[in-house]
Amino acid sequence: MDPKRKDPVGLPLFNRELGVLAFNERVLAQAADEAVPLLERLRFLCIVSSNLDEFFEIRVAGLLEQMRSDPSFREVDGMTAAEVLNEVRRRADALVVRQYALLNQTILPALGKEGVVIYFRPHWDAALDVWSKRYFEEQILPVLTPIGLDPAHPFPRVLNKSLNFAVEQEGKDDFGRSGGAADESVAIVNVVRRLAA
Repeated sequence: MDPKRKDPVGLPLFNRELGVLAFNERVLAQAADEAVPLLERLRFLCIVSSNLDEFFEIRVAGLLEQMRSDPSFREVDGMTAAEVLNEVRRRADALVVRQYALLNQTILPALGKEGVVIYFRPHWDAALDVWSKRYFEEQILPVLTPIGLDPAHPFPRVLNKSLNFAVEQEGKDDFGRSGGAADESVAIVNVVRRLAA
């Protein structure tokens, strides 16, 4: 961004995409503010994540398309799409590093002191391991529906921001048939949103 660039009436021009990142940097600053209640700080972190998802889906995709269609085109702020992408990469990388550091080094430990603990897999004890397997078998597995992939059917619709797994199936189906060719034993499993949350 060239701060010397001015619009016709002499006001400085700012790049839209870099302005979006600057906004998210300010939202992250709210998450870092110790005067803000802890759960609100966590909510600000989540807002930044959601905003960055949309930013890359829409704004960065637009920049990539601009680079393909006319790489020399300059917006009114004087920057080419390639220049903006380089700056976006630098600032977004730094933003995400700060976001994860804040989450892992500050927010999660503070939540733990308040009795809200997230147990990550390496820290599970035997009882939690048994509980999680039973919960999966009783509550989650019954509502999962694999959608087989084979040459006769198109690839299933996978919704944006949904959790899906590609799996290999084995055994017999409900009709007693064994799996056929290797590519017919592959399936997509969509995790229902209420389970993924």
